[in-house]
Amino acid sequence: MARKCEITGKGPLTGNNVSHANNKTKRRQLPNLRSVKITLEDGTTQRVRVAASTLRTMKKHAAQAVTAE
Repeated sequence: MARKCEITGKGPLTGNNVSHANNKTKRRQLPNLRSVKITLEDGTTQRVRVAASTLRTMKKHAAQAVTAE
């Protein structure tokens, strides 16, 4: 299973660790993935791996939809 957000497609980034002596070694920055249950329109639930930043955005838009009504 890939380390990738199933909604936004956000995946790992690459870069360098840089020491005080300016030595560079490769590193990976992994997304902060969370496993959550999402209820679909037909009433069933599905488990998906979602980035934490995506969860914040989803909650923000759900709150805006509630306040607009």
